Order: sequence, then C-alpha cells, then structure tokens
Amino acid sequence: MSDQVTDEQLARFMAAAQSGAGDAYAALLKAILPRLRAMIRNRRRFLSEADIEDLVQDTLVSLHSVRATYDPSRPFWPWLFAIARNRLADGARRHARRSANEVSVPEYPVTFSAEEANWDAEGYGDPEILREAIDRLPAAQRQAVDLLKIKELSLREASVESGMSVGALKVSMHRAMTTLKKALRKS
Repeated sequence: MSDQVTDEQLARFMAAAQSGAGDAYAALLKAILPRLRAMIRNRRRFLSEADIEDLVQDTLVSLHSVRATYDPSRPFWPWLFAIARNRLADGARRHARRSANEVSVPEYPVTFSAEEANWDAEGYGDPEILREAIDRLPAAQRQAVDLLKIKELSLREASVESGMSVGALKVSMHRAMTTLKKALRKS
C-alpha cells in the first residue's frame, strides 16, 4: 500500500488526522510504516531488528506528539524523515552513552552471592541509602534524576515526557546531584 500512496494523499491523511479523524490517522500510519522502517534499517544496518523497531516506535511517538506542527501544504515525507533523522541521532547518542560505560573484561572476576560483598568491593556504598536519598528529593528533582540518569533520556526527550523546559531540567538535575552528594557524604 505504501508504494501506491502519494505524498499528496499522505498530506490529506495527516490534515484529517489533525482534525481528529482516527481512521485517517490509522491509514496514514499503515501507509508510512513500511517505508519508514526501510529508511531506518538502511541507515542503521548494524542494529538488530529489535533496535530498529525501537527507533521506528520512537519516530512514531514523536510524529504523534508533533503532528499539530505539520503543514498540509508542504510535502509529507521530508517532514517525517526529518523527525526520523532526529530520532536516529538521539538513538546514536544514547548508544554512545551506554557504550562509554561498558568495559571489556577478558576474564570475569569471581563474585559472591552476597550483594554486600560486591558492593563493598566495588566501592559503590549502600544502594539502599542512595534509593532513600533519591526518594527524599523534591518531585521535580526526583523526576529529573529518573528521566536523565536512570532512563538515560536526552534533555529534549525528558522535556517532552515531563513537560518541563530543558533549562528547568538542567537546574533540577544540578540541584538533585548537589543534594545527593551531601546526603551520601553524611552516610
């Protein structure tokens, strides 16, 4: 179906979807999904199918959240591909952050079943104290820690999810880190 649907038809589907027509939105998604998936697969050939599907879903979520910004008088595919390129860049940054924290070890060290032995040996301290300190943070700071550090979202993604501005997220994260450092020093 996607090969037969023209850019003009997609623009009409999107205009109708912006007006609340659920059937037009469903038709739009059905029409764009194969080509969108192929575009992402071609640009990220080294990724697994699950990772490609995650990027497709991220793009569709972004499409849904910014659908009101689409101008039906403009071509649809370039608008959608711009969104997809942004999601690909976000995914690459997320992958780089995760890869930067991974360490290659030729042999795995012997570990013990007791959690305390591993934590103390690594010098991380008590994870329960950290959880309690995070739980005591004000709501905005706790949300910033959750989105930016635990879920590893970009500032833009965290801003969309939380409804906070990027600047407010940065301030909340800075304050949270300062508070956590003080709390963990005391314990």
